[in-house]
Amino acid sequence: MNNSATPTFYWYDYEAFGLNPMSDRLAQFAGIRTDMDLNIIGEPVMMYCKPANDFLPNPSSCLITGITPQKALAEGLPEAEFIQRINQEFSQANTCVLGYNNLRFDDEFTRHTLYRNLFDPYAREWQNGCSRWDLLDLVRATRSLRPEGIEWPVNDEGRPSVRLEDLTVANGISHESAHDALSDVYATIAVAKLIKQQQPKLFDFAFNNRSKNKLFKLLNLREQKPVIHVSGMYPVEKGNMAVVVPVAQHPINKNGIIVYDLSADPQDLLNLSPAKIHERLFTRNEDLAEGVARIPLKTVHVNKCPVIAPFMTLDGKAAKKYGIDLNVCRTHLEIIRGQPGLAKKIQKVMSETEFEKRTDPDEMLYGGPFFNDDDKERMRHIHSMAPQDLVGYQPPFNDSRLPEMLFRMRARNWPETLTEAEQQRWQTFRQTRLDVGAYLAELTRLSQMAERTDTELKVLKALEDYARGLEASLA
Repeated sequence: MNNSATPTFYWYDYEAFGLNPMSDRLAQFAGIRTDMDLNIIGEPVMMYCKPANDFLPNPSSCLITGITPQKALAEGLPEAEFIQRINQEFSQANTCVLGYNNLRFDDEFTRHTLYRNLFDPYAREWQNGCSRWDLLDLVRATRSLRPEGIEWPVNDEGRPSVRLEDLTVANGISHESAHDALSDVYATIAVAKLIKQQQPKLFDFAFNNRSKNKLFKLLNLREQKPVIHVSGMYPVEKGNMAVVVPVAQHPINKNGIIVYDLSADPQDLLNLSPAKIHERLFTRNEDLAEGVARIPLKTVHVNKCPVIAPFMTLDGKAAKKYGIDLNVCRTHLEIIRGQPGLAKKIQKVMSETEFEKRTDPDEMLYGGPFFNDDDKERMRHIHSMAPQDLVGYQPPFNDSRLPEMLFRMRARNWPETLTEAEQQRWQTFRQTRLDVGAYLAELTRLSQMAERTDTELKVLKALEDYARGLEASLA
């Protein structure tokens, strides 16, 4: 670890051509480095990413961002170069990378894009003193636990909102172009400054307790101390938080601690069979029988910087505002503490969860093993080679995903280097991937919706032109 480098924050945001990090692609990146007092240092970075020709952008995403594939093709970098440049920024020693909802969205795109282009998908999160964080749950915690000094907006339905554009308007923060990556990054830094100025103790507590080691201590399974868990998983009417107690280590995910919401009577958890609990836990709310409540177990992922605070952080005023009865929570805590076999029962419930089996290497970041050191070295060597030198190069990979991934990476980034046989192979692959007819039908449906603006219609027309161009190239 390089401890000589000065710690910095690196704030970033993506705009994407869809919502699924496994199958969709990135459109735009923006990033800004600050010191730990949130003063900007260095120049901002903004880049577009060229879409490869085996992919059709999600029209709804393009309508939100206004970014067309033609713009990304004209101004962007090939995906491998795009993500390599980003990774270089993220990997500077002692960098904490963060954004607004990045842990659930942007970071997943980062991981999958690194993986798809044969880079280590995780190294930048922990090597050389690097780490990550997310402002979103800190915003939720500030609103619910320490709201003073900040204006908290409500949406058109009268419900509290933590949307970045709503927060900036309510607090007079400049945010010229919502859903433009660079504008969103500046806005995120401004909101962070506001919280750091108005509630510095909460800001520092959340930042200093974001690591796995600190979180495991707060979620101690032997002591079973109640804590406050702030998360979008809890209703906004409850302040996006709950008083929970850690009850079990997740049987499959070593970074998961299972917690129980102490506002709920634990009798069903204690008395029902593991199969019944599983049913009550994973059945959708609308499919549960009338009067039957979901069993309030949640998995806290300590590698995703959750906001966990000591029980005493929730004062009586906030508890009353959000309908949390602290005495009821204490009563339920004592009941749970007196159940020695409960952890094993809960682990049995969680071990029965089935995960979808995937066979497409593009979608197997989490469905396969970690790449071993030999394969990582081969991947590094590939990125030291010129694209034309990869023609015919077939390293002895240990991981069965990698030969196909190498071929696809070459086809997407440097199609001009493909041999005639490889061009035919890629053409066949694209024909299985691209359903242009269904895509054009969806564009027609969207264009016929009422109240479409001229700008939106231009985006849809650009997508139609792009899709027809791909269709012609498939012939």
